[in-house]
Amino acid sequence: MSLHIQIVSPKGTLYEGDLLYAVFPGVAGEFAVYPDHAPIISSLKSGTIRCVVGEKSEEAIEIGGGFVEVNENNVTVCVE
Repeated sequence: MSLHIQIVSPKGTLYEGDLLYAVFPGVAGEFAVYPDHAPIISSLKSGTIRCVVGEKSEEAIEIGGGFVEVNENNVTVCVE
């Protein structure tokens, strides 16, 4: 089972794909989202989103803040 993530900014799509899990810089602290995560909407602070696509493969995206929505293994992230 995997998650599908799309990270968008005003300039366009920064990253899109399937992954094992993602780690976000939440305003209340760092948190991870795994498959079958409960639906949430959360604010993000500046930092790094880590998208783990395999056991030894990870993408890191620097952001200046934004929001994330998780619903039915779909993760949508709007960032600055």
